Amino acid sequence: MQGQAPTPDGQVADAVTGNWVDIHAPAWSRPFLRLSRADRPIGTWLLLLPCWWGLMLAMLDGQDARWGDLWIAAGCGMGAFLMRGAGCTWNDITDRDFDGRVERTRSRPIPSGQVSVRMAVVWMVAQALLALMILLTFNRAAIALGVLSLLPVAVYPFAKRFTWWPQAFLGLAFNWGALLAWTAHAGSLGWGAVFLYAAGISWTLFYDTIYAHQDTEDDALIGVKSTARLFGDQTPRWMTYFLVATVSLMGVAVIEAALPDASILALVLALAGPWAMGWHMAWQLRGLDLNDNGKLLQLFRVNRDTGLIPLIFFGAALFV
Repeated sequence: MQGQAPTPDGQVADAVTGNWVDIHAPAWSRPFLRLSRADRPIGTWLLLLPCWWGLMLAMLDGQDARWGDLWIAAGCGMGAFLMRGAGCTWNDITDRDFDGRVERTRSRPIPSGQVSVRMAVVWMVAQALLALMILLTFNRAAIALGVLSLLPVAVYPFAKRFTWWPQAFLGLAFNWGALLAWTAHAGSLGWGAVFLYAAGISWTLFYDTIYAHQDTEDDALIGVKSTARLFGDQTPRWMTYFLVATVSLMGVAVIEAALPDASILALVLALAGPWAMGWHMAWQLRGLDLNDNGKLLQLFRVNRDTGLIPLIFFGAALFV
């Protein structure tokens, strides 16, 4: 399917309608920005939010918010955009033959012929090097964690070939920022960061199973594994488990970070974060329709708001 004609103007099938790439970006840059999923910003948010969780809980843990934390937050934002782009480019390079056989993905730049594999490799390396420049401004422990994060990023695209749980591998990669940002502030890892990382993995299993249900028929035909195919009609029950695990693990992370130095009010406010996040996930479950791809994509995208909710409460806890 390498030479298949792209959709009109090269727009990718599941891109946000009216996105800035398709409307405002220079024509020559659009295939590369589409390769980085810049026309689908939800992935950048899902990579960034665990970073900000980790930074805020590290500040709560040490009771020592500093001006330098503003750079950590901004660096995580730029790094999330770049590394999400590099990771998506790597994913599309490795999955180019699969993508050409799936209705939702055949319009992506490589299978539609907009970008060659060689140019995709160059683009991936360029994004990774820019992200490295940002990483090198952090402390040594955070730099080491950043380099180590390349392992789950490299493995993830192959996971669907050998396990029914590729969403767990995505969780390992996408939530690494919780460990990195905590360490960028604190200089070392703490148990709060570890529990927060585990909470993020469970959250990823929740939202990416929703996403994967869009492709179950095509995935079955080409032999690609996913939790969506594994769970089938039992998906709502499994997602309830992931909801409970996410809220519980994040709650433990908050307690680890807040005790013994934070006030009782700060602890209560911070614990309200996972509680409110859990209600938003429950709202998603109530609207879940496994046979409606439009609804599945909509629910997947609202997880940006799901992940922002704890930040509101974590921020409030820092100021009491």
